[in-house]
Amino acid sequence: MKIRHLLILSAGLFVSANALADGEALAKSSGCMTCHAVAKKMVGPSFKDVAAKYKADSGAAAKLEQKVRNGGAGSFGSTPMLATPAKVSDADIKSIVTWILSL
Repeated sequence: MKIRHLLILSAGLFVSANALADGEALAKSSGCMTCHAVAKKMVGPSFKDVAAKYKADSGAAAKLEQKVRNGGAGSFGSTPMLATPAKVSDADIKSIVTWILSL
């Protein structure tokens, strides 16, 4: 019985790791890295700074998904973030935000 649980847990961790890697790849292919970097401020805040700011916010994922889709300003200064092009799916935005919040 313990081996079965270990296999299930291992499979879950593998899927989670792949989902996070997909979020990073999607951030790169969707143009997010034009204005953001993982660990340093560029035009916009670093993704690590975003994760730190929203760490204790249980509704952070939904807020950030909305902000990524529609754009916004004011959370990290006055420079506005442009809306994400419609070609980027809501599912992809969800993966990107999940990855960002994992940092």
